[in-house]
Amino acid sequence: MSPLGVRRRLLIVIVAVVTAAVAAMLVGFNVLLAKSLDQNSRDLLRSRATQQIALLRDDRGHLAFQEAPDAAGPDANVWVFSQGKVLERPRAGKRVNNLARSLASGPQRFVDVPGSDTRLYATPVVFNNHRLGTVVVAGSLAPYEETQRVALIGSLILGGVVLLLVAVASRWLLAASLRPVRRMTRQAATWSERDLDQRFALGEPYDELTELAGTLDQLLDRLAASMRHEQRFSAELSHELRTPIARVLAESELALLRERPPEEYRSALEVVHRNAQQLAKIVDALVAAARHEAGAVRGTADAYEVAEDVSEACAGFVSDHQVELEVEKPDRPVRLGIDADLAERILQPVIENACRYGSTHVQISIERRDSTVRYVVADDGPGVSPDERERIFEAGVRGRLGEAGGPDGAGLGLSLARRLARSTTGDVEALPGTRGGRFVVRLPAA
Repeated sequence: MSPLGVRRRLLIVIVAVVTAAVAAMLVGFNVLLAKSLDQNSRDLLRSRATQQIALLRDDRGHLAFQEAPDAAGPDANVWVFSQGKVLERPRAGKRVNNLARSLASGPQRFVDVPGSDTRLYATPVVFNNHRLGTVVVAGSLAPYEETQRVALIGSLILGGVVLLLVAVASRWLLAASLRPVRRMTRQAATWSERDLDQRFALGEPYDELTELAGTLDQLLDRLAASMRHEQRFSAELSHELRTPIARVLAESELALLRERPPEEYRSALEVVHRNAQQLAKIVDALVAAARHEAGAVRGTADAYEVAEDVSEACAGFVSDHQVELEVEKPDRPVRLGIDADLAERILQPVIENACRYGSTHVQISIERRDSTVRYVVADDGPGVSPDERERIFEAGVRGRLGEAGGPDGAGLGLSLARRLARSTTGDVEALPGTRGGRFVVRLPAA
């Protein structure tokens, strides 16, 4: 058997609770009504007995009527006993007469006639602290029983109507309340892993369900941002690994084309080894970035030595583009608050970009400002236009010079540099200026 849905379970709970509440109210109402009717019948018999006693007088130790009784009057259901004699009795059955006579010498009390809807009330008649007799009054319980029966049937019908109305209203209310959930479920069922921009879009929250939809939309925003981040990371990773892998493949294929002297094999192995080292540095840098993003303990490095190592790694790149690369040594040692490999992977794409677009000269200066180490990479190229200062840091985006057939590049190096820098609470940005390009790399200081 399939489990019940949330709406049906809630409906069952609501109907069960309302049923219990209505049943309790019906029972309470009918019990109170029965007690009230019973009390009313007793009060009526007491009142009639009091009225009858008011018509009696003391006649030398015996009871007597102040005036002759009217058998057709309101006291037709009254017995008057005096010293064992019956002064008045109504037309009643033998069983009722015998029961009334048995009450003549007893205390004040109520007695229901068995098998009948008649109730008797006996009360002593006392004059001058002497009991002279007893008055017994009979009353019919039929009107009270009829009232109680009608009230019971009416309350049951009313309770059934209330339950029906509550069930219908609850079903409609639950359906209307859970309609956004059903719509959200159907929307989510049609989305695929490529629908990163799909949202529930229920507007401003005005109840718990729309607040849930808004929270889920925010969660989807974060998941979409994370997925795009991973997509950019994959693109950046492939960009960083492409060049050294291509060099390794090219050098190894060239060495295998024909037999070569040992010196040429050694030279080819040295190229393969250098590029393998670069691959290892790239992987180490990415692992270090992941550790920084996860909050791992950070290392330290000398800022000048990092710049020198990057300059050496870019020696072939500098030679290919025929520019001069200069690293200014700071007046005093400056320590970085991150690993050297990670700092090199952040700095290298910026320097390569400067060498790619610089005309003849690229200069790197280092300074410390408070808790930040600043690398300023300046070149004498055409520079970066103001409208491209942020755009060039987007993955896969190149400036107008690159798109117009300028130096080769995939437009991923600067994006990776900024992402890695921001993972260390640093940043990479292009500075405004008219003479060449100027980039600032800010990294945490030790």
